[in-house]
Amino acid sequence: MCSATATNAVDPKIIDLLNKDPEGLAHVSLEYFPPRTEQGVKNLHARMERMLTNTKCLYTDMTWGAGGSTAELSLELALHAQKTGHVSNLHLTCTNMEKDGDPIKGVHDALQAAFDGGIRNIVALRGDPQEGENEWTATKGGFTCALDLVKYIRKEFGDDFGVSVAGYPEGHPNRISELTEDEVKSMSESELSRCCTHDGITYVCKDDDYKKEMDYLKEKVDAGADFIITQMFFDAEVFKTFVEDCRTWGINCPVVPGLMCINAYPGFKKMTKFCKTRVPKALEEKMDSMKDDADAIKKFGVEYGAEVCRTLLDSGVKILHFYTLNLEKVVYGITDELGITSGLTEQSNESDAKDMVAVGSAWARAGDTIKCSAGQGVVKEIKSD
Repeated sequence: MCSATATNAVDPKIIDLLNKDPEGLAHVSLEYFPPRTEQGVKNLHARMERMLTNTKCLYTDMTWGAGGSTAELSLELALHAQKTGHVSNLHLTCTNMEKDGDPIKGVHDALQAAFDGGIRNIVALRGDPQEGENEWTATKGGFTCALDLVKYIRKEFGDDFGVSVAGYPEGHPNRISELTEDEVKSMSESELSRCCTHDGITYVCKDDDYKKEMDYLKEKVDAGADFIITQMFFDAEVFKTFVEDCRTWGINCPVVPGLMCINAYPGFKKMTKFCKTRVPKALEEKMDSMKDDADAIKKFGVEYGAEVCRTLLDSGVKILHFYTLNLEKVVYGITDELGITSGLTEQSNESDAKDMVAVGSAWARAGDTIKCSAGQGVVKEIKSD
């Protein structure tokens, strides 16, 4: 069990907050990632403070970089959030957490440090592959999946932490298959509702694989997860079906919709292709028509985001979880448009956007072809500053 050495005020568990009705239209929660530079971290501190004040977010997520690349910084930022008034929700993964020859010591030490710092909420994840690797592999003697991590937290820390897990309305990317022409023609109704097409290729999590995904999600919840935060989606109907499926599977905990803000055309295209995300045809055509107009893309990001949120709210959703990309303008635009906030769009300041680059970003790995102000090239190596 953990040592009861926490000295500062401790956070409430998020599940207890979720079980209370919002005072307004809906709760808001915000997710950030660790920036690559010291200036980026400084700017993020300021943005997190502003956005907490402006949105009164219920809780704040801090991600854990691909392959454990931001372990120390993620913990530092989560602790900073906790000390400055946020309810901190720390992402923790099973990847690359060996310490002193022990494959799980890094995980335990991170949990203990979070506990000692007053954090009481953890997002238990398997994690992405380490930098430069295409496939995830478990450390010998370590955890093999998020389920192992949930079980470990409950075994070693009891009920001291609130625990959330990831849910995948379209299926986990590792279970999404590329289809042949014949398979495309023979898709079931449910497969048609969650399939996607990128570069002329159709992908889907087949029904048998989707069932395995739901069975596994049920195991994570039964092992002690309090609620689910979903992978990003751009088709609200997919989320609604996923919630219905959760209930069919006997998964009755809250399901929080993860909403990726559309901030830029290149990032949208890269992320949706990387995750094999379903993009409704009308959305794809609209984005393609504005791809060279950055301001128009942001404006449309607000419009489309608000439209999706309205559909979710009409279906009974009580919280909107925004993947901010460490930016604020589109988030503010959506919450203003919905009436959750007022007048924030005019206050937004993204002059520091160039500093909001992730360490070990899952969207830029060794071997990727990327475009930047210097031209186009292939990433050879990712280095920490």
